Amino acid sequence: MNAKILKDARQLAFDELYRLPRTEDSLTIDESFPEKLANELSQVEVFNKHLFRPNTYLHKWWARRCGSTFRTILKQFVPDPDRRDYYAPGGLEGKIVLDPMMGGGTTLHEAIRLGANVIGADIDPIPVVQVRATLTDVALSALQVAFDRFFADLYARIGHYFQTECPECQKTLDAQYTLYGLRKSCACGEAVQIDQYELRHEADRVLRICPETWEITAGPGDPHLPPRSTHLIPKAQTVCPVCGQKYQELLDVPFYARYVPFAVVGLCPEHGLFFRPPGPADLARICAAEEQRPGLDFGSVTDFAVQEGPKSGDLLGRNVRSYLDVFSSRQLLYLHHAIQLLQEYHGAVKLNLAMLVSTSLEFNAMLCGYKGWFKNRPGAIRHVFALHAYCFQYTALENNPVNRQKSSGNLQLLFHDRIVRGRKWAVMPVERKADSTGRSHLVTIPGEYDSGREVFTHAELATGRQTFRLIHGDSRNLPLDDHSVDFIVTDPPYYDSVQYSDLATFFRVWLARLLPNALNWTYDETQSAVATKSANGDTGFMAGLSGIFGECGRVLKRQTGRMVFTFHHWDPNAWAELTIALKSAGFRLKNAYVVFSEHPISVHIKDL
Repeated sequence: MNAKILKDARQLAFDELYRLPRTEDSLTIDESFPEKLANELSQVEVFNKHLFRPNTYLHKWWARRCGSTFRTILKQFVPDPDRRDYYAPGGLEGKIVLDPMMGGGTTLHEAIRLGANVIGADIDPIPVVQVRATLTDVALSALQVAFDRFFADLYARIGHYFQTECPECQKTLDAQYTLYGLRKSCACGEAVQIDQYELRHEADRVLRICPETWEITAGPGDPHLPPRSTHLIPKAQTVCPVCGQKYQELLDVPFYARYVPFAVVGLCPEHGLFFRPPGPADLARICAAEEQRPGLDFGSVTDFAVQEGPKSGDLLGRNVRSYLDVFSSRQLLYLHHAIQLLQEYHGAVKLNLAMLVSTSLEFNAMLCGYKGWFKNRPGAIRHVFALHAYCFQYTALENNPVNRQKSSGNLQLLFHDRIVRGRKWAVMPVERKADSTGRSHLVTIPGEYDSGREVFTHAELATGRQTFRLIHGDSRNLPLDDHSVDFIVTDPPYYDSVQYSDLATFFRVWLARLLPNALNWTYDETQSAVATKSANGDTGFMAGLSGIFGECGRVLKRQTGRMVFTFHHWDPNAWAELTIALKSAGFRLKNAYVVFSEHPISVHIKDL
């Protein structure tokens, strides 16, 4: 896309909105915004947003914006100039802030820290339960006690399925993960395709697997095992060298059964990390789980049926018809017993544990890949949505969710990273501040905390302090009074790039069983505000945003009310439709500011 065309399109959009009549009072943000500060903060935060705002990242969600950017926006609404500084505590006490498309909940978390009462709405139930879990004030000690009990009970039920033996001392211990290869066929029979033969690079050796014997060695030498009837082939090899046929995936076989194990990875306290071919005991554990699979009752199988969608269509294209099929039998046992055990918990504790199990699925499905062979070893697991899509692996990684040692993607590490770190940060939020030399250091904001009390009526919201109200439903019809909201801060959907609601079904089908009474888990994707063409040529993006912005105009206070949103897209059509939606709702543009927002390798901008 020509940069000048895009710039001209944006300017035309802004000019059109500037022409509307001016009748409102003047606020600081109308005339100025600390772009330099916002850019400096976001350019650091964007690379690891989850480390800067850990309490916001309990569960997977997409397209999150930098918390520092939204704090900077909200600070401009602080009436007292002495408290408007980014590092000054609070300032929005008594104000009501709405985000009608809250997604990951960034606006709510940042506004409640500043003392505001907040309202968040989303048509997808996952943002609602995530924000409820992360904003509800519950003692970390209570969560720790509950998690320890939950994990111990879960391990007692399924831990033995995920064990292995050290090849040196034969001690039985928790496996870290198991690597699987993809079965392929040709006229000669079957082969098993993996990413490559090198499994791990270390300082003094390279671990490799022999394609004929499947033996894993640390150097050259004759194999000690006899050749196997089924050979390994690398993913680069697409044609059989014997019969000349192209290798075919076994699409008539359930997805989880298209993979066979070729390596078990564990960590022995005495002999260290090891890679070993699955032994008889390992295969027996897998077989025992397979035998239980038919008896696992998750309710109606139709609830797990994959529906046609912009991303789920990729599953159907590989003949994956059920979300159950993207999990191994051991992974389904994990889910089965987790669902049963969660019935013993209640309230915010149950909510946090259930969200933890749900988010762990991104690291515990047969859609996970292996990247531990990279020389810089950025972690072994390539999680399910690394590319904002469903990816099908040659080397699939079956993680051990109940490994008692913290390891990538297991419950112990996720509890520490998502809940312990998040809750500690929530009671003492930390920001980065540059000194006179430009070096960044940590500062705490005294008196702020990232939690509140949930209320269910506007009267409770208006009279409380740091209260939050969550609305699960269509923001084109908000259950709010006219002119009842001081400020609206939001981040609309990314036009046509990714249908996050479609990808979220991967979690939604399980949350409906982990938290069956928390919300109505039925979800209508046709109500999502993304760019899908209708018969008359309009898009769902324009129609959806027009309705949402119309409601924003209705509930926003006159004169002093402001709506601020972030938006970025390379397509002039996105800007045009955004302009139409704003104009149809009666909004006028007061100003526009440019702030860094995307990671340089983001899938949204990598081709620009």
